[in-house]
Amino acid sequence: MNDIEQRQQRLEATVQEVLAEAKRQGASAAEAGVSSDAGLSLTVRLGEPETIEHTRDNGMGVTVYFGQRKGSASTSDMSPAALRETVSAACNFARYTSKDECAGLADAELMASELPELDLCHPWELPVEQAIEIALACENAARQRDPRISNSEGASLDSQLGVQVYGNSHGFIGGYAGTRHSLSCAVVGEQDGEMQRNYWYTLARDATQLDSPQQVGEAAADRTLARLGARRIPTQQAAVLFQADVAVGLLRSFIGAIRGSALYRKASFLLDHLDRQIFPENIRIHELPRLRGGLASSAFDNEGVATRERDFVSDGILRSYVLDSYAACKLGMQTTGNAGGVRNLRISSGSLDRQGLLQKMDTGLLVTELMGQGVNTVTGDYSRGAAGFWVEGGVIQYPVEEITIAGNLREMFMGLLEVGTDVETRTSVQSGSWLIERMMIAGE
Repeated sequence: MNDIEQRQQRLEATVQEVLAEAKRQGASAAEAGVSSDAGLSLTVRLGEPETIEHTRDNGMGVTVYFGQRKGSASTSDMSPAALRETVSAACNFARYTSKDECAGLADAELMASELPELDLCHPWELPVEQAIEIALACENAARQRDPRISNSEGASLDSQLGVQVYGNSHGFIGGYAGTRHSLSCAVVGEQDGEMQRNYWYTLARDATQLDSPQQVGEAAADRTLARLGARRIPTQQAAVLFQADVAVGLLRSFIGAIRGSALYRKASFLLDHLDRQIFPENIRIHELPRLRGGLASSAFDNEGVATRERDFVSDGILRSYVLDSYAACKLGMQTTGNAGGVRNLRISSGSLDRQGLLQKMDTGLLVTELMGQGVNTVTGDYSRGAAGFWVEGGVIQYPVEEITIAGNLREMFMGLLEVGTDVETRTSVQSGSWLIERMMIAGE
């Protein structure tokens, strides 16, 4: 048995101990989660190491139920005495809270019974000296790319390994270990007194799947250089192409609008839209929670409920909400196994790559960066600061900045003309670029 397996066994024993303690203190039901994380993070800047940090964190959270009264507490101290005190605190909270008819564990029959190996753990045995060399190589590739790269915000390397275990008084207990590694770089470019900044990064569970330091550095430099000479454009309505890594945010906004907590509070523009058309007929949005090696893969959700593949949208029709057991109870429905969120979300792509999308758009705005938080989930109103490129005849003409794009998510979803094949893979929410038929662009 290796060290990671031993650590997981210790955490499972801790969860069982906490659940037993909750029962001793009178709880009618309980659930607990324990995590243990370790990693290395460092940053270099202008050819020198700037920060080096070794991390090792532990945490335990417990929720107890006295009938329909609920109390929660957490601790980072894993000593037996601290665990008992934390359970006691949760029990005290539960005794004095008001009853909630939806408080309680998810149904026992929904617990995951099979826990397949999902290929989530790929430790990176990386000496600090080698990590520094990788980060320096990345920054050097960016700084040497072009004389107009005048400064650097640094290159950062991050390598994390975590073990998580969840259990509840239904008798369910499950856990897994996972890794996540990343390398990023941000640089500043200068031309004719104008300065621009941009960045790039690579991320994977397995370090062998990361882009090379040179690729990351050069991409950061090229993205910075492309923004030099940016200008504003006149206020107008035009087609908008959201670059893939930006389009991911639109998918997240969609998920936020069909999340149970927003629905039972009546705080969503998609309230009562189940089984209604909200996207064009060719759009499918689904999750793959048991995808091997996926960045958000898990055989069970945060309540122990078995996960499964699910269509949230098919043929453009909203087929399912995103529910945990509490929200499901509030809505008179059943949990969708999404306590803790969606896992490995995907939207179907069309047949056009980024160049094909530009040609289809012909004239309009390519958005490569968004600023601000102007998304109203209640009304669907959308207004964000943006930067990117103006396109004419399917060809990028020049960079643009200091503009605002605005619309309504309901209309934007229905106005989705095409999803590109240029899929963003560095996140658990994956999408190609989105071509939206028309939005308001506020500029000069």
